[in-house]
Amino acid sequence: MKITPKQQYSLIGKRVYVAGHTGMVGSAIIKALKNIDCSILTESSSNLDLKDNKKVDIWFRDNQPDTVFLAAAKVGGILANNDYPVDFLQDNLAIQNSVISASYKHKVKKFMFLGSSCIYPRGAHQPLKESSLLTGALEPTNEAYAIAKITGIKLCQFYRKQYAVDYISVMPTNLYGPGDNFHPKNSHVVAALISKFHDAINKGKKKIILWGTGSPLREFMHVDDLVDGLIFLMQNYSDNEHINIGTGIEISIKDLAELIKEISGWKGQINFDSSYPDGMPRKVMDINKINNLGWKAKKELKQGLKEAYNWYESN
Repeated sequence: MKITPKQQYSLIGKRVYVAGHTGMVGSAIIKALKNIDCSILTESSSNLDLKDNKKVDIWFRDNQPDTVFLAAAKVGGILANNDYPVDFLQDNLAIQNSVISASYKHKVKKFMFLGSSCIYPRGAHQPLKESSLLTGALEPTNEAYAIAKITGIKLCQFYRKQYAVDYISVMPTNLYGPGDNFHPKNSHVVAALISKFHDAINKGKKKIILWGTGSPLREFMHVDDLVDGLIFLMQNYSDNEHINIGTGIEISIKDLAELIKEISGWKGQINFDSSYPDGMPRKVMDINKINNLGWKAKKELKQGLKEAYNWYESN
């Protein structure tokens, strides 16, 4: 798809609201925006509950953002998604609905909704193309979260159709980096592995147990690469269809664990517990669409993991 001058959108001089600014993605967006001459707007969750329609409406009225990155969401790993589906569906729907409707009411010029690669059907052809959305059943372990994110994509599409507004949706692959959630039960795989190996070194453990079989194939992208792509898309992409963002490179969970083990310097034994779910057997994004627009991820996995491990160690 060719970008026309009309579709190009400059962030310079804009009032840019980052919803979810304390999370891994949101804080990385803030860091990147500091290099652009724009006004950055944030609000703490203690002051503004994004699930509260009325409070969100008042905040938008008072602050008048003209650009919004919706990076706020209730997120977690396989176990958390599996155990708390009501929370993942209700909370994410509430956040999306209130922020998107307030953005329209208060005339936001450009809006970006951040989804997740889990929106695609479990049995979808790999790599996952944007056109695979809603072509089959979802992975049961994160179905609630996926349904919320699909609803967000559709809501942005319907706002475009009904009101001709510039709302876009971006689907990142699995992410890692500074500011990740390292909770032992609720974290995603890279953060979980980093904290496990670090803990094993500190406690002198000889072996650790990892969930699943280690066989699933996944793609991982450093959050700084993601944000570079998000800024690029905010300025250069305007289309009804959502767009994937990733590296296009996959690795098994077993090989990922061995890589982080090597980075950590731990010398013990890794065992896998297959009584825990694996999730989708393979999940890698088709990134032809974003590559054809002129953007590619830059950070090599091993280097990115080293940075993430070092950040965790110092924090």
